[in-house]
Amino acid sequence: MANNSNSNKSSANAKGAMDKFKMEVASELGVSLKEGYNGDLSSREAGSIGGEMVKKMIKNQKDQMAR
Repeated sequence: MANNSNSNKSSANAKGAMDKFKMEVASELGVSLKEGYNGDLSSREAGSIGGEMVKKMIKNQKDQMAR
């Protein structure tokens, strides 16, 4: 079961990295995002965060492929 433990750690690390990335993008966009529940955000605000995250991830992948 050691493999499952490593998988759980990897998942936790990935989730932490994505949460940090989400907070950074929200800050750049001027959207007030807090830890935990953010049900007070409008659909536009929440969508802008996700959309910008996708744009940045695509740009990063394109940049890596160009190297």
